[in-house]
Amino acid sequence: MTSAPATQQDGVRQALELSIERCPDPDTDGLSAADAAWPQRLRRILRAGLTHWARPDLVDTAELLLTELVTNALRHGHGHDIGVRIYLQDDNLAIEVNDGSPHVPVPRCPGPDDENGRGLLLVEALADSWGVSEDGKTTWCTLPPSKGLSEMDPVAATAPVLREMPLELPADGSAVTIARVSGRTKLTMLDWPGNVHAAIDVLGCLVDNAVAHGLTAGRADQCLSARLGITEARQLIIDVTDPNPTFPNFTEAVDGTTGRGLWNARQHGAHLSWFVASDFHGKTVRATLEPGRVEL
Repeated sequence: MTSAPATQQDGVRQALELSIERCPDPDTDGLSAADAAWPQRLRRILRAGLTHWARPDLVDTAELLLTELVTNALRHGHGHDIGVRIYLQDDNLAIEVNDGSPHVPVPRCPGPDDENGRGLLLVEALADSWGVSEDGKTTWCTLPPSKGLSEMDPVAATAPVLREMPLELPADGSAVTIARVSGRTKLTMLDWPGNVHAAIDVLGCLVDNAVAHGLTAGRADQCLSARLGITEARQLIIDVTDPNPTFPNFTEAVDGTTGRGLWNARQHGAHLSWFVASDFHGKTVRATLEPGRVEL
């Protein structure tokens, strides 16, 4: 790996520019062990850079975007080297990956059993904008501050969790009823000092959303799960996890533009967010409820 100062560009305040050497596996279509190690190394460099630039709010989403672009370049690039450029331009973070290939990458529509092909769909869902250079060799994306923690709060962004209880749910429509019944028992055991009736309605909304939009029809090996936790600040954290890693219309769903499910949860006072699983094979939708007087 070599490092060089970034090219001067209007509005660019901080930048990292790296070049990595590809070591493709000639016998398979997969990544070689040497290439597969690069995304993790680059994530560490990115995290250190953003921390130094006082922009930790961008780290989690930026790591996902960088991972997808670099992995795509390692799999499909034609050049001997891959160039990575990360920079702050005004208040936006830009990520550029040059793979040396003139073939323009296009998001695929993978089947339910396909293990790959979802990378650019994640980029499309998470980035503020993305595109490809005119010569087809550089794929780029941008991330403004508002697309950081405000819409993708990681687990570590909340106060420390004191107590938590999992809910195992079937991957079908009966999950909503089971979650509401089991959730009431779990909340009683957690002794949360808040509106339990509202919390159960929020849990039902999140599970209903996961059933409707997180499951693939006809696929048997799917899982739904939920988790209830109480933080040191006495907040209630409701996490519902499904196997679909994308949520392209999250803001519209919360605002009620594309349905009333998450909008109803918001009306109960829940702060809603979502984040992708670390293996990119699913997502978690989170509701945070503040403690308050219990309505009897």
